Amino acid sequence: MRKQKLMLLALSAALCLMSASLNVQAQSTTPNTTDETNLDTQLHIILGTNQDVVDSKLPASLEPVVKQLRATLPFKNYRLAATLINRVKNEGRLELSWIGGTFASATGAASAATPSFSQFKVRQVKLVPTAEGAQRVQMVGFYFGARIPIQTSGAIAANGAVAPSFNYENTGVSTDISMRESEPVVVGTLNVGPSGDAIILVVSAKRTPK
Repeated sequence: MRKQKLMLLALSAALCLMSASLNVQAQSTTPNTTDETNLDTQLHIILGTNQDVVDSKLPASLEPVVKQLRATLPFKNYRLAATLINRVKNEGRLELSWIGGTFASATGAASAATPSFSQFKVRQVKLVPTAEGAQRVQMVGFYFGARIPIQTSGAIAANGAVAPSFNYENTGVSTDISMRESEPVVVGTLNVGPSGDAIILVVSAKRTPK
């Protein structure tokens, strides 16, 4: 009986040692699942207008987009109003607010005293695998909004001069989008007052080294 007890104790100790060894091995071979992938995002704000502009040349990377725009929108000229470049972690969020030049017509109907107030944010930017084994960039909760000065009337000063009067109007777009890496896509267009001009939003994103 005593011999049997000793054998059971020895077997139990061996099983405990084996279990501990397996746990250590499993922990050492478990991969690090922390995703450190970053993405560079670019938001291009293009102004479409039927008026003459001083410089309507756009970056070469936007040529396919401009070709598409000319085929679908009746504007004589397109000019780049701004390009915003930001880095965001995969499955991270992005939010920007800024004061910039007016989105008024190319003739400069509004002065530097009446800037625009803009906001750009994305609730989540993430890489999504496709059925073909590739990956697409998905922007969940994409939002762009701007408060734009619109001339409404002219106030007559004491010296008889007419001073323009402006009201700020809100414009914006909110959507979810999916796109191929590095490929610029048109998100939407926004009218910017009686001038007939329009803000055209173009966005792209790509993975970047850590």
